[in-house]
Amino acid sequence: MYSEKKTELKSLAKAPNITVHARVRKYGAELQRCRLDAVPVDLGDYHPLKPITVTDSRSRRGGRKGSTSSSSSSSSSVAPDPLSSMLEGTDPLSLFAAASASETPTLSHSSSSLGRKRRENEEEVGADFEPWSAKRGEILARFTTTEKLSINLFMGSDKNKASSPSSAVSEKVRTRLEELDDLEEGSQRELLNLSQQDYVNRIEELNQSLKEAWSSDQKVKALKIVIQCSKLLSDTSVIQFYPSKFVLITDILDTFGRLVYERIWSMCSDPRPIPDSFSVEDVNDTAKETCLNWFFKIASIRELIPRLYVEAAILKCNRFLNKTGIQETLPRLTAMIRGIGDPLVAVYARAYLCRVGMEVAPHLKDSLNKNFFDLLASFRQIHGDTVQNQLVIQRVEIPVYLTLYSPAIHWILQCVAYRAPDVLLTEMMERCKKLGNNALLLNSVMWAFRPEFVAARATDFIGMIKDCDEAGFPKHLLFGSLGRSLACADPPESERLPILNEAWKVITKVRSPQDYINCAEIWVEFTCRHFTKREVNTVLADIIKHMTPDRAFEDAYPQLQSVMKKILTYFHNFSVLFSMEKFLPFLDMFQKDSVRVEVCKSIMEVFIKHQQEPTRDPVILNALLHVCKTMHDSVNALTVEDEKRSLALLINGFIRMVSFGRDFEQQLSFCVEARATFCNLEPVIIQLIHTVNQLAMETRRVMGGSHSRKTAAFVRACAAYSFITIPSLTSIFSRLHLYLLSGQVALANQCLSQADAFLKAAVSVLPEVPRTISVEGKQRSSEAFLLDFINSFLSTLLVVPDHPEQGVLYLVRGLLNMVQDYTWEDNSDAKVRVYISALPLLAAMSQESYLYTIPKVDSNETLYGGDPKFVAEISRLCETLIGQVLDHLKTLGREEVRRTHPYIPHMTSLNHPPIHCFFS
Repeated sequence: MYSEKKTELKSLAKAPNITVHARVRKYGAELQRCRLDAVPVDLGDYHPLKPITVTDSRSRRGGRKGSTSSSSSSSSSVAPDPLSSMLEGTDPLSLFAAASASETPTLSHSSSSLGRKRRENEEEVGADFEPWSAKRGEILARFTTTEKLSINLFMGSDKNKASSPSSAVSEKVRTRLEELDDLEEGSQRELLNLSQQDYVNRIEELNQSLKEAWSSDQKVKALKIVIQCSKLLSDTSVIQFYPSKFVLITDILDTFGRLVYERIWSMCSDPRPIPDSFSVEDVNDTAKETCLNWFFKIASIRELIPRLYVEAAILKCNRFLNKTGIQETLPRLTAMIRGIGDPLVAVYARAYLCRVGMEVAPHLKDSLNKNFFDLLASFRQIHGDTVQNQLVIQRVEIPVYLTLYSPAIHWILQCVAYRAPDVLLTEMMERCKKLGNNALLLNSVMWAFRPEFVAARATDFIGMIKDCDEAGFPKHLLFGSLGRSLACADPPESERLPILNEAWKVITKVRSPQDYINCAEIWVEFTCRHFTKREVNTVLADIIKHMTPDRAFEDAYPQLQSVMKKILTYFHNFSVLFSMEKFLPFLDMFQKDSVRVEVCKSIMEVFIKHQQEPTRDPVILNALLHVCKTMHDSVNALTVEDEKRSLALLINGFIRMVSFGRDFEQQLSFCVEARATFCNLEPVIIQLIHTVNQLAMETRRVMGGSHSRKTAAFVRACAAYSFITIPSLTSIFSRLHLYLLSGQVALANQCLSQADAFLKAAVSVLPEVPRTISVEGKQRSSEAFLLDFINSFLSTLLVVPDHPEQGVLYLVRGLLNMVQDYTWEDNSDAKVRVYISALPLLAAMSQESYLYTIPKVDSNETLYGGDPKFVAEISRLCETLIGQVLDHLKTLGREEVRRTHPYIPHMTSLNHPPIHCFFS
C-alpha cells in the first residue's frame, strides 16, 4: 500500500526564517464583491430585431433626381454598421440582380409562350413517374442465362475510297450509301459461344466504339455500329436473356440519339446559342439540312427492326424540322411495329417507342394508348403455334416465357396509366377481361395502375384472378402483384378481411418454399397494417410451417428479414410484440450468425427509437436480454472496433430503458445479470457502473437523505459492485474516472470506508498510466489527460476526511508521492504543474470553514477544528511544494534547457535557499 511507501525527497537545506501561511478567506464576502451591479437601462423604442438605419451626408447612388439625403447624427447612441454603410442598405447580390434586370431585354410574346408551353410539357412527367433507369438494374439482375450467346461484331470496312475536294454532293451521298451497304453485305463477323459476361463486355465495347467514332468525326461508322446493334434485337435464340439484351442495346441507341441531337443543336448555336425552348424558326438551314440527311440515311436501312429502332432513337430531332414532326412520326412508327412477327420482339419495340415518346412528347397520349390497344390485338399470338414450337425447341416452360413480357408490358401500362382518368383505366381493365388467358395482362395492370385504383376495386381483381388459368400464369404471382398495390393504398374497410382470407387461401397452397415466401412477404405488410397481433401471429405460424422443412429458410433470409422489418414498422409496443406466440420462434429461424445479428440490431433500433418510458415488464426484459446476448456473443477477436461500438450503443440504450422503480434491489440484480451477460463489451460494463452509481444516488434521494441500516447496506452493495467491476476494464483512464466517481458517490452516501477504498485504488492505479494512449486511432501523449484527472482528484480531496489510522492528509501525501515517482516525459513540467495545483487545495484546507462540503459528512475542518498542528502540517507541505517549484525554475534557467523553452526568462539570479521536507 502506498501509505506504507514513504519516499524521502532529495535533501534540501533548511531555512528557518521562511514561514508559509495561507491568508484567511471569507468566501461569502468575496462572492458578494464579485457579483455585478444591476444598472437600469432605458431601451426606449429599441428592439434587437428592429433594423438599424444609418444615413450619410453623401448623396446615394441611384437616387431619384432632386432627392436629398439626411446627414448622420453625431450623437447617435448606436454605432453604425460598417457593412451596412458600405452597401447603403443593399447587398451586392441585390445590386447585381437589379443591374441585370435593367440590362435584360423583355422577351417577346412568342418566346415567353414557347417557354410556358415547354414548362407545361415538362410538368406532365413529374417525380411520381418511375423512370426507366430505376428498372434497368432489376431487369439485368433478373433475366440471366447460362447458355452460350452469339453476337455480330462490326469490324469496319477496309476500303479506302479517296474523295477529291471537287467531287459533287451526289457522289458523296452515293459513297456513304455504299458504305452502309458494306455493312449489310458482309463487313461484319459473328462471335459464337459467348458467356453472358462476355456478351455484356462486347456490347460495352460497341458502345465505346460508337463514342470514339463520333468524336473522331466518323459519323457513318457510328451509324453502322448502331444498325449492327439494333439487328441483335431480332435474335431470340436465347429467349430467357432477351429482356437484358434489350436493356443493353437500347443504352447504345440512347447514346446515339443524344449525340445526334447535340450535334444538330450545336450547329444551331452558331453564332449565338439558342434556348432549349427553341422554335423551328430559330434553326438555320445548315442544321435542317444535316437533320434531314440523318433521317434519309436511316430511311435507307433495309431491315425493319434496325430502321424502326434507329429512327425512334433520334425522334427528338424532329423538333429541328417542323412543329408537328414528332406528332406525325409516332403514329407511323407505331404502325410499323405491326410488321414484326415475333410477339416478344414486338412488345419490346412498343416499350422502347413508349419510352422515347414519354421523354420527348409526354402530352401525346394517343400514341401511347394506340400501342397498348395494338398489344391487345396481337396478344393471341403469344399462345400461337409458332411461339409454342419455339418454346419446345428452347425447352422453356410457358410460365417462364410469359414472365419475359412483364418488364415491357409493365412499362407500356405505366406510360398509358400515368395521370390517366379513371374512365380510361376502367376501359382498359374491361378490355383485358374480354381476352382469354389474360393473366399476364392482369398482372401488369395491377403493377402499373395507380394503387388507389386497384385498392378500390380489389374485390373485382380477386374475381378476375380466380377466373385465370393456373397453368399459364401462377395465381400466387397475381396475388403478389395485388398485395403490392394494397400495401400502398387501403381497400374499403369492410372488404379487408375477405381480401386477406382469399389471398391466403392461394398463398398457403404454394408448394415451392421460395415462391411461397416471395408472395407471403408481400402480404405481411397488408396484415400488419390493418389487423391485430392475432392475425399477424397466424401468418407467422404459417411461414414457420412452410419454411422449416428441409431448412428452406436458409435460402430465404432476405425475404424473412423483410417480414421482420414490416412487423417492426407497424408494431412498436413490445409487450404486444413479444406476447405473440410465434414471434420468437420466427426469430429463431435466422440461424446464420451475420443475418441473426442484423435482425437483432433492427429490433433494438426500433425499441430504442419508440420506447418512450422505462420498462420493467418481465416479458420484454427476458426477450430483449436474449436479443442483446445474441449481439454480444457475435463479438470475437476479428470484430472491428466500429462494430463493437455499434453493438454497445444498442445494448446501452436497452440498459437505460430498464427501471424497476423503487425496487432498487431488483434493479441491482438486473445489473449483476447484465454484467455477466455482456462481459466482452467494455462500454456496456462502463454503462452498468454508471447505472449502479445513479441507483445509489437515487436511493439517497428517495430516502430523503436518511441513512437507515437497510439503505446503508444497499449503498455498500452498490459500492461493492463497482469496486469489483472496475478492475476488469482495460482502459486505464476509464478505471481512474470510475474510481473517482464511485468514491464521490460513496462519500455522498456517508460510506466513508468505501469512499476511502475507491480513492486509494485510484492513487494506486496512477503508476500504470502509459506515456502515450490511443485517441481515435492515433497515439497521443497521456499527460494532458492525466493532469486533468489529478486536478479533479485534488478538488475532491478537500471534502474527504482523514482516516484516523492513516495520519494527517495521507491521501494528499500518497498522491504527491505517486506524482514524484511517476516517469514523466523528458523536459516536461507536468509534475510541477501538479505541485502548483496542489497549493490551492492546501490553502483551502487551512481555512476555518471550507468552500464546499458534503451534507452529513464531517470534513477536516470539523475533525481538526483549526488545530495549530494541522495548520502547521499544511504549511510544511506548502513549503516543500514551493521549494520544488523554485528548484524547477532554476533548472529551466540553464542554457541547454533554455533552447528547449525559449519563452522562459533567464533564472540564474534565483538563489532561494532550499527547503527540506518529506512526503510522509
